[in-house]
Amino acid sequence: MLFNSYFFLFVFLPVCVMGFFLIGARNSRLACLWLVGASLIFYGYWKWNFIWLLLASIIFNFYLGTRITTSRDRNSGSNAKYLLIVGIATNLALLAYFKYGAFLLEQFTALFDLRPRHSTAKLPIGISFFTFTQIAFLVDCYRRLARDKDPVRYALFVAYFPHLVAGPLLHHAQVMPQFQRRKTFVFQNKNLEIGLSVFAIGLFKKVVLADGIAPYANAVFDASAAGATLTFFDSWLGAVAYALQLYFDFSGYSDMAIGLSRLFGISIPANFASPYKAKSMIDFWRRWHISLSQFLRDYLYIPLGGNRHGKIRRYMNLMVTMLLGGLWHGAGWTFVLWGGLHGIFLAVNHIFRASLGRQLPIDRFRIGSAFSWALTFIAVVVAWVPFRSANAYSMLLMLKSMFGFYGASFNGLFASGLTDWGTGLPWVISLLILCLAMPNTVEFMSRYQIAKINPELVKSDGSFSSILRWRLDFRWALVTGTILSLGIVGIGMHEKSPFLYFQF
Repeated sequence: MLFNSYFFLFVFLPVCVMGFFLIGARNSRLACLWLVGASLIFYGYWKWNFIWLLLASIIFNFYLGTRITTSRDRNSGSNAKYLLIVGIATNLALLAYFKYGAFLLEQFTALFDLRPRHSTAKLPIGISFFTFTQIAFLVDCYRRLARDKDPVRYALFVAYFPHLVAGPLLHHAQVMPQFQRRKTFVFQNKNLEIGLSVFAIGLFKKVVLADGIAPYANAVFDASAAGATLTFFDSWLGAVAYALQLYFDFSGYSDMAIGLSRLFGISIPANFASPYKAKSMIDFWRRWHISLSQFLRDYLYIPLGGNRHGKIRRYMNLMVTMLLGGLWHGAGWTFVLWGGLHGIFLAVNHIFRASLGRQLPIDRFRIGSAFSWALTFIAVVVAWVPFRSANAYSMLLMLKSMFGFYGASFNGLFASGLTDWGTGLPWVISLLILCLAMPNTVEFMSRYQIAKINPELVKSDGSFSSILRWRLDFRWALVTGTILSLGIVGIGMHEKSPFLYFQF
């Protein structure tokens, strides 16, 4: 089921919210069960036969987590470690079968020159998110950091529909305790008003901004996939258009998840903090897909040794982490290359910081700060090319075009009529200005602390004009109503427009 669908907005969501609070007024545990059931219906609306997979995963990991906790309490460290290894291996095997089975089979047949066979396994939506979420839970059971043994709260933590299919990756300590609070089950008008406002912003980002610029990005990348020769301007405008489409699509989903959670009185982490304002790759990864960055740091980079074993080992750990982070996004060498590029960018960034201090001298001046931003943004956009490209060949065509191998005239897609940069270019410029000049959603709603986030990443001290900070009053109700109305109209203009991260 899509957040950006009329059925979700006008049928599923009202019934789900009303049922939760009506039942919660009498019995909070039954209200949690109601929300678990609603979340399973939400997931099964796409493909009912995959509900069993989600349920089996929840039951298996909860059982194993309680066994690990019991073993640790009995000081049976070796048994707990064995259970942890079994749990991680089983989860990764499940993920490998559904997500990487076809890719691995293709590589195997190519390596041994065998007759290719097509995998019949379809990718269950959200499998990466609920698998990684539960691996983190098992690790924390082993570390004695997960103590809640209630099966209903655990099932709700995993299946909770606002984050289920595209994140953010939730940590059990962030959510499960909130479903123990009595006030969570008491309806509050303030939560309704704030939640719907944040949801409206996310819906607008998705169906108006992301879906609005998508045709220009698609035209360029589809032409590249078809083997067309692109010009310098075509390729760069297409690449930047995709960077903006991906940001507004994914951050729009994350905003909607935050808003939906607020309807239930639940606070979940923010996943974005103006990543395209970053002036270094280190800063970019503190701001982009924050929950994944934290997961990779806490459950992969640090266990590998982090920066504790010298510089060379540190950069190797960083590269391994980013390569696996790329592979997490999809079964393909282009995703691995994307991760590798970011690994290289981060290593270079760390080397410069270690050599010249935490703040580069160039950043002390306005022109230097602008240069740092431009270099970071260009690197990010270039790295998005393998992420978006259909295959290695189309990726090379795009990159060669972006580096001027095929000229810099405007006699490309614009002249052929495949796309109209007369309208596309203003879209690109407008959305880029919006990213750079406007507060992000957490800053926009800073009076009400809508999501958990590192305070260093947002300006919540009034640095933005009060005109750009939302509040509970009639004026902002009109603005929010207008944004929501535009989003609802936009749904009809882009029927069945799934979120980009559904495929990851």
